[in-house]
Amino acid sequence: MHDDPTDFELVRRSLQDDDRAFGMLVERYEAMVASVTIRMLGAGPDAEDVGQETFIRFYRTLDRFRGDAALGTYLTRIAMNLSLNALKRRKVRATRHADLDPSSTSPEPTASETADAGMAREQSAAQVTRALDQLSPKHKAVVVLRLIEGRSTKETSAVLGVPAGTVMSRLKRAIEALRPALEGDAI
Repeated sequence: MHDDPTDFELVRRSLQDDDRAFGMLVERYEAMVASVTIRMLGAGPDAEDVGQETFIRFYRTLDRFRGDAALGTYLTRIAMNLSLNALKRRKVRATRHADLDPSSTSPEPTASETADAGMAREQSAAQVTRALDQLSPKHKAVVVLRLIEGRSTKETSAVLGVPAGTVMSRLKRAIEALRPALEGDAI
């Protein structure tokens, strides 16, 4: 059992001040948390900070983890909530600093470069990222969890703390909003 302990065993041991057990939990879930935060916030310091804060919050509230949901779902919920808060802070900062550098959101032209498959993929990914950034945080969260992370409607509902019908409604509206931005591109 100790060769590959369960999440619940590691949580129990972490509650008994076993730092190695908590480290194993972090190793087990850091890629998943990073995936969520990067998809919500983009690669960079904000996503890194939110990823770290996710595990700090989890550590501080270990005694409150009841195991009603899978640990991955629980950590995703923390990461998603912190990501949504970070997006709100960004919006406030952007409103306060209306003179942001417009070149920071548009890619540099690549007209002189050849259009190989790798570049086309990068451009498509950048276009999808820009389109996602135009969504409201609640709609972006549903798209990230359902379409990008591949979570079920039930799990997305649990992570976001909203009914399954709300997940489906937000997903439908998000897809409708994304369609014009992505029209003509194979995704």
